[in-house]
Amino acid sequence: MTKASSDAILDRMMALHPKIIDLTLDRVWRLLAALDNPQDRLPPVIHIAGTNGKGSTQAMIRAGLEGAGKSVHAYTSPHLARFHERIRLAGELISEAHLTEVLDECYAKNGGENITYFEITTCAALLAFARTPADYTLLEVGLGGRLDATNVIEKPALSVITPVSIDHEQFLGNTLAKIAGEKAGIIKRGVPVVVGPQEDEAMEVIEDVAARLGAPLIAHGQHWHVYEERGRLIFQDETGLLDLPMPALIGAHQVQNAGMALAALRHLGADEVACEAAMARAEWPARMQRLKTGPLVEAAAGAELWLDGGHNAAAGHALADVLAGLPKRPTHLICGMLNTKDVTGYMAPLAPHVESLTAISIPGEAATLSAEETEAAAQSVGITATRAEDALSALQAIIAKDPSARVLICGSLYLAGHILRENG
Repeated sequence: MTKASSDAILDRMMALHPKIIDLTLDRVWRLLAALDNPQDRLPPVIHIAGTNGKGSTQAMIRAGLEGAGKSVHAYTSPHLARFHERIRLAGELISEAHLTEVLDECYAKNGGENITYFEITTCAALLAFARTPADYTLLEVGLGGRLDATNVIEKPALSVITPVSIDHEQFLGNTLAKIAGEKAGIIKRGVPVVVGPQEDEAMEVIEDVAARLGAPLIAHGQHWHVYEERGRLIFQDETGLLDLPMPALIGAHQVQNAGMALAALRHLGADEVACEAAMARAEWPARMQRLKTGPLVEAAAGAELWLDGGHNAAAGHALADVLAGLPKRPTHLICGMLNTKDVTGYMAPLAPHVESLTAISIPGEAATLSAEETEAAAQSVGITATRAEDALSALQAIIAKDPSARVLICGSLYLAGHILRENG
């Protein structure tokens, strides 16, 4: 079986629906019924929605459960370098043979009907999960929650809602309350829900939905607290206090992600060993990832090279906090973004912490912002900006002027995936 076999099926799936995003569950329910409803045969599900921190929180929950000796399925999106990254079966990335099998089966059962790429591939993931024994299933929402293709689990073991902020307004609504309502759509009757730090407007919506459905809240600031103290992470809930190492994932914002993961793990009965593993063992590519090998690193010579896929205003603030906390070193950005994002909202917090920004277009992405537009956006928030044809030429120009720089490639998970493939 070659890599091309699953890629060929994925390419065919792209043609099954003219829109990339079309939020409804009708097509998903139809295909799941044709597959004999695999969503009803999954190991206990932890369902995770929110705007920021979903992937990092999932990674820490998985590390904690695995540290306790549990086997864990995990579903996330988008992938960075290869589609297989989206589906982890009992701790291991899905094999090419298994992926091809479930994709082919879903394609056949769909019978040529309209269905989006995300919907049919989510069904394939659920099919693979249902056929592979494990102790838990972690499902990360793709977009929103209420009408997301993952929202087909009647009774999860636990729901998690990470911080909600403005993003994807064209699909989810143009106010924080509307977006929170979509995220809160994953809450199920009687199922406990861990809630991360929220703006009041979002929290009111989540509380209302939870109250209406009799879903017990496990909320930040009410039922658990988390903070850093003397280089340690302190977590406290109604069962006691944990004094843990700081998260392996870099950035002050990872403290709140760690808190959500720990609240979830404690609800699931995890002990301190599991909670320590959640902090120490979690890995999540393209979240302030230091690149240490590969052609781009070789081109960087004596410079530091980092990669981050954050892409909205909240991510810009989080990234600014990370840069502020790193050892002082001239920092230059290589940035590519999608035209659906709040570009200036992302860039403005970064302006005080960087020497320059080199704008590039994201290769192969129809929705990329042009390098010219990205350059102009950077200049509008006070960042010295230029543009380049690609990441390598941008890097070479930066190194020629500042050989010991810190260079951060950022602005999009799609750009991060391209970089990981090129640097692999």
